[in-house]
Parts: sequence; structure tokens; C-alpha cells
Amino acid sequence: MKIAVLAGGTSTEREVSLVSGREVYKALKARGHQVVLLDVYLGCPEVDPGEAFSLERDWAEGIADIGEETPDIQKVHALRPDGAKRFCGPNVVEICAMADVVFLALHGANGEDGKLQAMFELNGIPYTGTDHASSAVCMDKGLTRAILASHGIPVPRGIEVYPGEEPGDVEFPAVVKASNGGSTIGVYFVSDEGELKEAVKKARVLDPHIVIEQRIIGREFTCGVLDGKALPLVEIMPDVGDYDYKNKYQAGMTKEVCPAQLEEESAQRIRDMAEKAWRALHLSVYARMDFLMDREGKIYCLEANTLPGMTPTSLIPQEAAAVGIDFGTFCEKLIEISLRERAAG
Repeated sequence: MKIAVLAGGTSTEREVSLVSGREVYKALKARGHQVVLLDVYLGCPEVDPGEAFSLERDWAEGIADIGEETPDIQKVHALRPDGAKRFCGPNVVEICAMADVVFLALHGANGEDGKLQAMFELNGIPYTGTDHASSAVCMDKGLTRAILASHGIPVPRGIEVYPGEEPGDVEFPAVVKASNGGSTIGVYFVSDEGELKEAVKKARVLDPHIVIEQRIIGREFTCGVLDGKALPLVEIMPDVGDYDYKNKYQAGMTKEVCPAQLEEESAQRIRDMAEKAWRALHLSVYARMDFLMDREGKIYCLEANTLPGMTPTSLIPQEAAAVGIDFGTFCEKLIEISLRERAAG
């Protein structure tokens, strides 16, 4: 099978995406597929699209592990003088059109938010993951909260603050979030008005639309859903501090227990809630829902990730492994389900 793996891009999750793409590329190539790994923004101007899948080359060469800090996106923009005119780099769309399927290893804006998915749908190019509409919905934390709550799925108390508005009364401790973002980028924990003001200013650099929620103190879990069925839970326990960008992607910074050591009744409640969220948000193929359990045992759904990380420290591959699905098989299964979904229209 000819597979184009798309990674990189211009979101703050660029480095995470490149490593996800590298791992997917290596796994699929090892299973005998013709695989091309493309940086969706930089493209590959040196390659004839018609020859891309027959080239003997390591497309993952030079992709480094994830650094401790988020990448400087301005430096990425500087590599493409025409980048403001079109997002996809040279030959990206042409190579994707020649593939049997495009594996989306993108995270964040312009990759996980439905824009590329819509373009591919309009051009008849099959891709992995949920469709453009559910991708767009889940990228917006405020809209996701509203839909989950309307379906009886508990979410932390909170408010949305739109561009030009200022927060009203806020219950402390609180969490300030850029409404569109991922990898805990643009998320700030605050305990008073001074910290709130500074956090709002920082979050609005990423998105003028923000969400402010009560901070839930307790245990953190995540639950992947594959083709509508919940996978085993992971409990996330950072060694120091919160589950931030550094603790997520630097090996050894966080203890992740899968399956989570949790009484079965509570574990089943989370799995049921994950599947209910999946249906409420009209998801397909795969996704990962994040949860918090407070000290009284109440469970809150935080968000849905429609293109979860596929890096060596990522969570949904761990959940798949817990039910006997190795990484390469998991990648192929995502392709299989995605092609079925795209064929069904």
C-alpha cells in the first residue's frame, strides 16, 4: 500500500507531530508498505511527485526527539517565503493524491482542526482519523464543553471568555486555557486575581477565545476509544509538578500506569463516559478522552483529542498494547478503519 504520512506543520505541537510521524513511518515501512513522510508545511520541492513512492530514501532522517521547550514557529515560517499564501508545502497535495491513504500524524492547528480533512474530502483523498466536522468541534474546548454537558457528561464548572471580554468572577483555584490548543500548551494554573490576569494575557497570545475552569484536584486518567470501543485506562502521574509539555514528552518525567490501578466500578464509569463522549461528538476511527477524578470520586471529562500522539511516550499506543495490539498493527488498524469510514461516506 502507498501511504503518505503527514507531520510537522506550523502549530506549537510541531515537534510532537514530527516524532509521531517518524514513528508511524518506521512502523509502516517495516511492515512492507511504500511510505513517504512529509512535512506538510515545508513539503519536498526536490522530489518529482510521480517518483516519490519509488525512491530509496529514509524520509525520517534528521527528525530529532522532542525538546523541553515548544518550537519557535516564526523560524519555521521563515523557511517558506510563500507560507502566508498557502499552507501545504511544495508537492504535498500532489503526493497525497497518489497515495492509497494519507496517515495524519499532525497535532494542533491546521492539522487536527478539520481544515486539511475538509480539503481531502473535497478532493477525494482518503485519510486517517475522524471527519472534518468532528475534528473542528473537538479542537474548540469551549464548544466541546458545551456538547459534553448537553449530553449529561460532567465537565468542570467554568466560563468562556470571548475576544474583547474580560473574565468576571472566577472560582479559585482555576485553570486558564486557550480554547484551541493541545499538549498542555496555553494552559495555566492560577490561584488569585494577579495570576489570572497574567494567564489570560499569555493564553490570548495563542487564541483570543479562552476557557476558565475550576481546578479539579485529584487523579488524572485518559481513555482511548478505537472504533467506538473504549481501550484500557491510563493513569498519569508526573514525578514533579503538573502534566505539562515537558512532563509529557521527556522520557522518565511521568509515571503512566496502564491499565490504571483503579477499582473496576470507577474504571468502567470512565470507559462508559469515554464512549458516550465519542458518540456525542460524532467521532470515528479513534480518539482519546482526558478525565480527572476528584477526591470524592466524581469524574469530569476535560476534552477529546482527535489525533492523539503517536510518539514513544504517547498514551493511546500504550492502551492498544495493553490489549495485545502492537504499534505497527495499531497503525494498520487505524488505516483499515479509516478506509472503511471514508468508503461509507
